[in-house]
Amino acid sequence: MDAGYREIAHTADWELEVWAPDLPALLEQAARGMYALSGARLALGERARRRLELGFQDGEAALVQFLNELLFLGEQEGLAFDSFDLRLEEGALHASLEGATMVGLDKEIKAVTYHRLRIQTGPDGLRTRIVFDV
Repeated sequence: MDAGYREIAHTADWELEVWAPDLPALLEQAARGMYALSGARLALGERARRRLELGFQDGEAALVQFLNELLFLGEQEGLAFDSFDLRLEEGALHASLEGATMVGLDKEIKAVTYHRLRIQTGPDGLRTRIVFDV
């Protein structure tokens, strides 16, 4: 499988293993996994679009900043996203997102943490584990 995610049993928080061929795909799979863990459900009908530009120093920082920004948009505007166009350019992530208002959320994720976060490169691409504070 080229890209994906799966939940990892964790004692107090939630942990997600994510893999993909490159960093933009890893960020997308992490976002999809985060929404799946929280049980986010999108309204049918009107779509919302957002553009983000986030500076970062490394892949781990890009991952945490991107996911935390998605959590912020969910908390402040009630939005979640299911379409991602992500590009990396010289220390910046450019994201074009499409989604909708959330009509349901099973459990709130408070934050994405750096706890044990390390993006590993292997023969099939990138792999990491992300711990979410719930």
